[in-house]
Amino acid sequence: MLSIQNVVKTYGNHVKAVDNLSLQLSAGVVGLIGHNGAGKTSLMQMIATLTRPTSGQILFDGSDIVKKPNAIRQRLGYLPQDFGVYPNLTALEFLRYFAALKGICDSARIRQLLELVNLHEHASRVASTFSGGMRRRLGIAQALLNDPDILIVDEPTAGLDPEERLRFRQLLSEIGFKKLVIVSTHIVSDIENMAGHLAIMRNGKLVAYDTPESFVQQGRGQIWSATVDPQQYDLLSQQVQVLQAQRQTSGISLRIAHPHSPCQGAQIVEPTLEEALMSRRYAVQELAA
Repeated sequence: MLSIQNVVKTYGNHVKAVDNLSLQLSAGVVGLIGHNGAGKTSLMQMIATLTRPTSGQILFDGSDIVKKPNAIRQRLGYLPQDFGVYPNLTALEFLRYFAALKGICDSARIRQLLELVNLHEHASRVASTFSGGMRRRLGIAQALLNDPDILIVDEPTAGLDPEERLRFRQLLSEIGFKKLVIVSTHIVSDIENMAGHLAIMRNGKLVAYDTPESFVQQGRGQIWSATVDPQQYDLLSQQVQVLQAQRQTSGISLRIAHPHSPCQGAQIVEPTLEEALMSRRYAVQELAA
């Protein structure tokens, strides 16, 4: 469906935001993970035809979207991180306005989307009274107006409370049953239960692309649990990558990423996805040292 081939995006002073990235994507949810500044937003903006690659190609169903941007624009939904709403418009008026901009004259579709994002009971409320989560859901509704084949969402749960984050993740997961959903985040817990594949970016490069299950498998044997006293902790934290530290009555309970036993009494434990990714990062840093 979407083929990204050797894409480079260079800004002023020869800074490469995206550096020779290639990726083949089809239907499902893809988590785009990386630290702030890793190049995630630059990549998504190029897919959405908001900016052009410096070099390389992006093909959608075989068509070059740089040369023929309308090939993807009519089948694309995009929700940026900073999505603004018109505060004096109701949810219904807001969607009618965006539908008109997209050439859509289907009131039933608008009502359907309000129900999909659980805003149908608030259709007549003005957006200025909405919570952050309700505004994000309104944003996803406008992104779905044209029934897109590709949905791009940048940092979808930023500023949401736990209940809204859960609801939003479930919504994106269901959309991904039939569509290609690209979700950019630096919070692994946002996508670990809905993404079929994860694309890891660092400094503009794609450093890994695999399933969550495969990343967890690669992290096995790398994560350790141990309980140490405060003096041991001070020394140990300078030598190994401590993922979690919690003070308890018996001492300080630790989760540690390391290729071999980091201290006496350490036990291998099953990694979470986030821990598995951190252990992979640690291995990369160790090889580079």
